[in-house]
Amino acid sequence: MAQDYRAVAQQWLDGDFDPMTKGQIIELRNEDPAGFEDAFYRNLEFGTGGLRGIMGVGTNRMNKYTVGMATQGLANYILSHVEDTDIRVCISYDSRNNSKQFARITADVLSANGIHVYLFDNIRPIPLLSYAVRAKGATAGVMITASHNPKEYNGYKVFWSDGAQITSPVDKDIVAEVAKITDPGQVKFSPGETCGEIELMGKEMDEAYMQDVLTLMLSPLARTRHADMKIVYTPLHGCGVRIVPECLNRLGFKNIYHIPEQDVSDGNFPTVVSPNPEEPAAMKMALAKADEVSADLVMATDPDADRMGIAVRDDAGRMVQFNGNQTAAMLTYYILTRWQELGKLDGRQYVVKTIVTTELIAQIAAHFGVKCYNVLTGFKYIADVVRRNEGSAEFICGGEESFGFNVGEFVRDKDAPISCCMVAECAAWAAEQGMTLYQLMQRIYKEFGYRKEGLTSLVRKGKSGAEEIQQIMADMRRNPPVELAGSKVTRVIDYNEPEKTGLPKSNVLQFFDEAGDVVSVRPSGTEPKIKFYFGAAGDDADAKIGLLRDQFVQ
Repeated sequence: MAQDYRAVAQQWLDGDFDPMTKGQIIELRNEDPAGFEDAFYRNLEFGTGGLRGIMGVGTNRMNKYTVGMATQGLANYILSHVEDTDIRVCISYDSRNNSKQFARITADVLSANGIHVYLFDNIRPIPLLSYAVRAKGATAGVMITASHNPKEYNGYKVFWSDGAQITSPVDKDIVAEVAKITDPGQVKFSPGETCGEIELMGKEMDEAYMQDVLTLMLSPLARTRHADMKIVYTPLHGCGVRIVPECLNRLGFKNIYHIPEQDVSDGNFPTVVSPNPEEPAAMKMALAKADEVSADLVMATDPDADRMGIAVRDDAGRMVQFNGNQTAAMLTYYILTRWQELGKLDGRQYVVKTIVTTELIAQIAAHFGVKCYNVLTGFKYIADVVRRNEGSAEFICGGEESFGFNVGEFVRDKDAPISCCMVAECAAWAAEQGMTLYQLMQRIYKEFGYRKEGLTSLVRKGKSGAEEIQQIMADMRRNPPVELAGSKVTRVIDYNEPEKTGLPKSNVLQFFDEAGDVVSVRPSGTEPKIKFYFGAAGDDADAKIGLLRDQFVQ
């Protein structure tokens, strides 16, 4: 909600804030009026499970005060809603600038409120945090990360006792508690005489996690026969640097090639413009290494190691990058094939995808007689299905177009280490069938029909940008398209109408046409952008993607 940013900034200048912060406010006011307004015109709000924003001074920025106030609100919610004398919260953080500091502030505030804290001794991926929450029997977890965002960002993701990011009504109730914290004077920054213990955790949790990862694998013989497969892996300066290679080694893959410059955990991400495996440029150095060593496969993970991107060799021997839809569809096909061959499918299993993820996954699931759930964008909604089905049905795997995938039930978020292991094993299995991963994907297209997906984002920063994005959505609701690339629109879904969709309310529009194409439009919940997802079906899908972009993005 917009607020009088000048008055709010003055409250910070007059309040109990440190001198450095006050000096930065004055400098911002004098030298960057637009940035000054953006820093104070609203409070940084919980989006898809927590806070995320640019680091700096102000109510709309990630800093020690906004982190502290969010943590106090979280503590207040936990203490008023959890009837337990031994409340526990797990905390992890990635390699971003200030992540360690924000994690320690979070630990101190929770401890000062009498809560027992388990804090990882160094950077760890989101999957490890999710795993730890369940392993420690914790009420909640906090991950300090901004995922794949640029270096200026950091964030604060809240997980609940099932190891998944918070969903409604817990998220809304925590937001309400955070909103009550209007001044840092309300925050218990320093542990008092009666405080919760802060306990470090590390290698023992890594070991338990990796042992469980091994139980998910399906093709040990193929791995043994193709253990010499050459794999290039890069963590893009993030916290997959140790855990991913170790998992691959334990599966028997010994030829793992690194990019030494990108193994350095550095929040400035010096070798990439953006540490996002969705961006082709992020894998440039890894692709060069692959050509240097004649590698079969390239894998990259983002800073908090929940997303994974891959590249494989095409029939001409060139490295080509898969998008998230292709990787998720390929892994779903491989896993369901192996489950069927091993006699593990008995009608109780299911997979999950998000509404903006390729329909190819639903087609594959139907082929194997496996139920496919369709949920809102965000892996927390996949995890919510797992929670609701726990004990009555078995989750096999789930994925989303934004390079997130998971297998099995012991981690309740997207999991890049598990995904890397499964891709490597899939490559070995394909090789056993006389195929590359590229050829496996072509076989899937031949069996289920060719589909092409694309994503275009319009970045609109600041207060005026947020208003422009709202106007785009309003205009599209008022005047929806009647055709998609020349094909008649037959169905429109407005996810602002939960009574019609059966899903939680969400600011998303989808348009479907007679040819099987689909366009989805949604504002990002974590970045100042609006996203257009294009899905085209048929042999002319490549050409139609361009037409759809021209139609929707001016």
